[in-house]
Amino acid sequence: MPTYLAIFDLDETLIAADSASLWNKFIVAKGLAPLSLLTQEHAMMTAYSKGTLDMDSYMKATLAPLKGKSHHQIQPLIDEFITDIITPAIYQQALERIEWHRKRGDHILIISATGEHLVKPIATVLGVKDVIAIHVEQHNGIYTGATTGILSFKEGKVERLKIWLQQQHHNYKGSYGYSDSINDLPLLSLVNKPFAVNPDPTLAMHAQMKEWTIMNWRHDNNILR
Repeated sequence: MPTYLAIFDLDETLIAADSASLWNKFIVAKGLAPLSLLTQEHAMMTAYSKGTLDMDSYMKATLAPLKGKSHHQIQPLIDEFITDIITPAIYQQALERIEWHRKRGDHILIISATGEHLVKPIATVLGVKDVIAIHVEQHNGIYTGATTGILSFKEGKVERLKIWLQQQHHNYKGSYGYSDSINDLPLLSLVNKPFAVNPDPTLAMHAQMKEWTIMNWRHDNNILR
């Protein structure tokens, strides 16, 4: 029997924060990256909110601290980061919505414009197996500081989704899509049932004009903001 596909953005949608920004603060605090990274990232995230971010430049800047380091060196830090910082940031409503889809028998997929080294383990905590995220290059288990393939950002999310669907050999009855960001307009415009979750002002206006469902999820921990 054909099932529905439920597609979730990650940052500010399933969690009450941006995981990449929190990770950058985390590695600066750990002495793995210079404080200047946060100033640089802040400017880039301002561009992101306006829909003008150069994602290739962002990934190069934020992956630079990992360059030359091994997966085995970084993984314990990622585990600590997810346990201490990300898990408390998960929206309870997000877990409930994922469970709602799971009980229906829907196929759940997270598509994120964050590096897979963060997205995959976060998805595991959320109980989601299938992930599309930015490929972070490693050679013999060593981070190169580069990315590979199509960046899953803006139209890149749609391109990566289409490739993923071809690999699934599965006909879906329909699709749901959830995101907070105007950067995901190409993806939300593609799905059958789009939902704007805590949308930024531009997406909120678009959602209202299109009569999309707007969902307001709240988190008690203001420290995460």
